[in-house]
Amino acid sequence: MDIHSTALVHPKAELGRGVKVGPFSIIEENVKIGDNTVIGANCYVTGYTTIGKNCSFYTGGIIGSIPQDLKYKNKVTYLQIGDNNTFREYVTINPATEEGHKTVIGDNNFLMAYCHVAHECILGNNIIIANCGTLAGFVEIEDKVVVGGLSAVHQFTRVGTFAMIGGCSKIVQDVLPYSLVDGHPAKTKGLNVVGLRRGNIPSNIRNDLKKALQVLTKSQLTTSHAVKLIQKDIKKSPEIVHLTSFIKKSKRGFCS
Repeated sequence: MDIHSTALVHPKAELGRGVKVGPFSIIEENVKIGDNTVIGANCYVTGYTTIGKNCSFYTGGIIGSIPQDLKYKNKVTYLQIGDNNTFREYVTINPATEEGHKTVIGDNNFLMAYCHVAHECILGNNIIIANCGTLAGFVEIEDKVVVGGLSAVHQFTRVGTFAMIGGCSKIVQDVLPYSLVDGHPAKTKGLNVVGLRRGNIPSNIRNDLKKALQVLTKSQLTTSHAVKLIQKDIKKSPEIVHLTSFIKKSKRGFCS
């Protein structure tokens, strides 16, 4: 371990091999940090927070401080962060509000400066959130999503895999998997073609997804009828199945 002389690390905190703690950072009692994770200068890591291996926290990060929720009653709640994540300057991440619950961030994510992840959020893997991206409580983001800078996601909203959210967007309904959304409030603009190409999704699958999104957003059918038409007319693939399953689970509706 490499702990700067000005850093304060509680003797009961658990730090793995190769952990580095920068100047004036504070690591509190119930924190667990995995091997080779780097805590930069002036960071504060608190609460029942578990951090995986090979993560990087840049200057001023506030990780695990109590949720910004008036319902929080000073109960034991958790923050769980996976491996190989990067959190740039002044990122804030809160644990859950409800006793025993978790805020969860997966692996290989990149959160740029001033991003905020609120209580009970669940983030998957390989997600990018650009500067000042803000997630309200209970937001769920699936794998390989890109959130543009200065975008805000309403509480209880879900963002599907391979979705791309344009900068400065206001997300008040679910974002369909594989879609590109933008606006204030955001609307579906089409298929996230670039993201799907980068993800090596075959062209025939991309074409089917494009047709499915057109049925959902342009056919003027009810959502249930649109889903039935997709299931009837478009060849079944794991991606199409995931899209229709995502819609069936939606409670807020989706960006149309």
